[in-house]
Amino acid sequence: MYDVIVLGGSFAGLSATMYLARSRHRVLLVDAGQPRNRFTNASHGFLGQDGKAPATIREAGRAELARYDNVGFLDGTAVDATTEEDGFTVVMADGNGVRAKRLVLATGVTDILPEIDGLSERWGRSVLHCPFCHGYEYRDRPLGVLATGPASAHQGDMIPDWGPTTYFTQGQFEPTPEEQARFSQRGVTIERTPIAKLLGDEPDLEAVRLADGRELPLAALFTATRLTMASPIAEKLGCEMEGGPQGPILVVDDQKQTSVTGVFAAGDATMPMHSALLASSSGMIAGVCAYRSLVA
Repeated sequence: MYDVIVLGGSFAGLSATMYLARSRHRVLLVDAGQPRNRFTNASHGFLGQDGKAPATIREAGRAELARYDNVGFLDGTAVDATTEEDGFTVVMADGNGVRAKRLVLATGVTDILPEIDGLSERWGRSVLHCPFCHGYEYRDRPLGVLATGPASAHQGDMIPDWGPTTYFTQGQFEPTPEEQARFSQRGVTIERTPIAKLLGDEPDLEAVRLADGRELPLAALFTATRLTMASPIAEKLGCEMEGGPQGPILVVDDQKQTSVTGVFAAGDATMPMHSALLASSSGMIAGVCAYRSLVA
């Protein structure tokens, strides 16, 4: 039996594993190999890692963890987990089970993209969710905001700091009079005809074609996706969730403890605001607090 199993091998899971490794407890890192950031070729805003590919950062982190003789690795997908008297059993897709006294869920979220021709092929490259992560690379070029809900107006307020902005309502998400006033102050153009197709050599974006046939030049398109849990494990364990602005969020306390004793969680699934740095820091807290629960 391991002391802790960490589910998820991206920034949150790697950080949790590092602190558990240094506590000299036996820890197993389970990685399905499908991180949310696999679609992008660069991570930004992460001090010391700015501009590096997420895959490169993950590989370096895993190589660092491999130097600890108390860390094990299991590549595969966890499909179930149950609570036992002395801990937890995690069941893998191949039917094998692994056991631990504590769990750290760093399983992340999955983006549900708007269904527009040419959009999914550009996700993470020229169709983006965060201007702090990717906006600087598209500065001073024509940018768009694809509205997916009332909260999209917040992006409409932000994006003009990076370049001239068009706000696409898709004929569904009309800004309020107050939002329209702010857009006017910020120089945002409101386009009510829906985007029908994204144009250019993938994954780059050159323009969008509207439903009426017009084409508007764009270098990047920002949008807020809907989110769902990337793994069923939290739900199977009975962890409490709450509604977030884009989808469900795992409820954790200041110690990253979920509503199920002994199950900790970190990363994008636990917060409405997402970045590599936030994921890594929350993983560190979850790892330290999982350790503290073992020795308390």
